[in-house]
Amino acid sequence: MRARNQKLVVTNGCFDLLHLGHVTYLETARNLGDALLIGVNGDSAVRELKGPNRPVNIEGDRAAVLAALESVDGVCIFEDRDATRFLTATQPDIYVKGGDYTLETLNQEERRTVENAGGRIVIIPFVPGKSTTSLLQKITRL
Repeated sequence: MRARNQKLVVTNGCFDLLHLGHVTYLETARNLGDALLIGVNGDSAVRELKGPNRPVNIEGDRAAVLAALESVDGVCIFEDRDATRFLTATQPDIYVKGGDYTLETLNQEERRTVENAGGRIVIIPFVPGKSTTSLLQKITRL
């Protein structure tokens, strides 16, 4: 891609229950470059990050659903809690994070990894009212 002067956009997350907020976020991210690669936290990392009842969907299922989206060019499952090793391997031109982050609250090791490799970080706002947590809360009320 770099030889063709194309930009690799990378993002990562749990993507446990895919919803409109995710799809909008991923389409926006994809439009920032020529290809979108998603790093998906493995099941053990999701449990560490979200609690013992998560993930709802196993890593292979989450990766397959993401890979089926038109905006997604590739998916990689990684086992770490943070994305530092994933970012070191992929060296994105653009690293995208959701609106719950700022450059200051982003994992600073991830930030240094991207910036030291010449990449930039873009924060994309959330779609209001669309989150996995709110979706799970709605399901439990049924």
